[in-house]
Amino acid sequence: MKVGLFFGSFNPIHTGHLVIAEYILEFSDLSEIWFVVSPQNPLKSPEDLEKDEHRLNMARLAVHENNKRLKVCDIEMSMPRPSYTIDTLKKLGELYPGNEFALIIGSDTLQTLPQWKSYKELVSNYDFLVYPRECNAYKQDFPTERFSLVDAPIIGISSTHIRSIIAKGKDVLGYVPDDVWDYIERHGLYGYKGIKISNL
Repeated sequence: MKVGLFFGSFNPIHTGHLVIAEYILEFSDLSEIWFVVSPQNPLKSPEDLEKDEHRLNMARLAVHENNKRLKVCDIEMSMPRPSYTIDTLKKLGELYPGNEFALIIGSDTLQTLPQWKSYKELVSNYDFLVYPRECNAYKQDFPTERFSLVDAPIIGISSTHIRSIIAKGKDVLGYVPDDVWDYIERHGLYGYKGIKISNL
């Protein structure tokens, strides 16, 4: 079985993540896509990062009964930190020797890819499915022939923007699945203190 690994902090997971995953499932040879919730990206600041359990719970709520071919993977939560993709891939290979794993990344990630641990090993031994984050993604050169650009829609939603909206007391329902929004409200995540209603 060929499995696509969609790594991310998912802080929080949003409808854009799901749209991209559904599209890639439909137009690739992947059997499943696993959302690998990462504890901390070594190349990013931990600022505004919600607790691991919250981000895992929201991811599970987002994929629950949405598509049986979408899964949530928490393997990095039990691995040494910071987590590195190459170590996760090797661990998954040990646990699921019958699976073939491919990485799903946004086109903007190509810029930082050479900074990843064991970069040459990664790009030589694994397939990469690249989805566009901006229009110029179609003009980028790839490191090896194991990279392919998925002609997925460009999604103008980001977790950073969603956190900003929540902190301002605005409703992000529609940007995140209903169950995820309920979870954010219930636990007061991302500075949520209730919805501000403007006077008309």
